[in-house]
Amino acid sequence: VPEDQADKLLLASWGLPQAVLETYQSLGVVQMFEWQAECLMLGQVLEGKNLVYSAPTSAGKTLVAELLILKRVLETRKKALLILPFVSVAKEKKRYLQ
Repeated sequence: VPEDQADKLLLASWGLPQAVLETYQSLGVVQMFEWQAECLMLGQVLEGKNLVYSAPTSAGKTLVAELLILKRVLETRKKALLILPFVSVAKEKKRYLQ
């Protein structure tokens, strides 16, 4: 992340509602890793263009997907489909995203 865009590491700089920020904060998440912010700033990803990225298990891939989904749903008022690999993860995300 360029030095002049270091604020992009903070979740609060992405235009999310306060309730969403508070939920992330309650989970201990207030900022992203540099690679996560870079993913969100690539090309026209925030406008709905495709993004393919790879990272090790527990690296934070889900946060990138959640932020993209939340921003698009809130800005366009359209529905989103989130596909998860396990029922337990799906239940956790359902409860969390509600």
